[in-house]
Amino acid sequence: MDKEQIQAAIAKAKDFSEKRNFKQSFDLIINLKGLDLKKPEHQVDAFVTLPHSRGKKVKVCALVGAELEQQAKGICDSVIVSDNFDKYNDKKISRKIANSFDFFIAQANIMPKVATVFGRVFGPRGKMPNPKSGCIVPPNANLNPLYEKLQRTVRTSVKSAPLIQCAIGTEDMNANDIAENALTIYNSLLPLLPNEKHNIKDIYIKLTMGKPVKVGEKIEVIKEAK
Repeated sequence: MDKEQIQAAIAKAKDFSEKRNFKQSFDLIINLKGLDLKKPEHQVDAFVTLPHSRGKKVKVCALVGAELEQQAKGICDSVIVSDNFDKYNDKKISRKIANSFDFFIAQANIMPKVATVFGRVFGPRGKMPNPKSGCIVPPNANLNPLYEKLQRTVRTSVKSAPLIQCAIGTEDMNANDIAENALTIYNSLLPLLPNEKHNIKDIYIKLTMGKPVKVGEKIEVIKEAK
């Protein structure tokens, strides 16, 4: 897969999609083969930092103690201070929070409390603060670089089904930037697979409400004259 093939698929996906009254996202879909997902070594769980924005704001919530409270309030989209954790023992409230944010940052010295209060709900949703993404931080951390990095971060996870689907941009973005985001995910995934590119079945580009377009497939798009 190369950048030109991705750009061609992006153009085709736009041609195949009807105009919508909202900004559609582009997804990269990578179907895999030859994996036994019961084996841990065949599973993938990684965070990839893209070269460009995904085109939509990534919402970040901070779970912190007093040390980071004021800084977090000036940077993150929401802040939950450890002194107020008790009300989140209510699963309904925790579920609402989990569904409202893309990433959660946690202060390292309160992680046991974070795990106790939020783990039951966040864990199954893949929303627990994760050291792989840099989201577990010391009490003296500078949160701004992490917040900015998370705006360009996607999670690639292969555990229950042999595919990866990630948002790589929006329809108003430059096609070159979207293609570079897709290529970054692809190149980051290969070393994590047991047989690298031989575990790739096929790759598609898709708009939110559009049909998937196979990367590398030659499809002539002809628009009817109006």
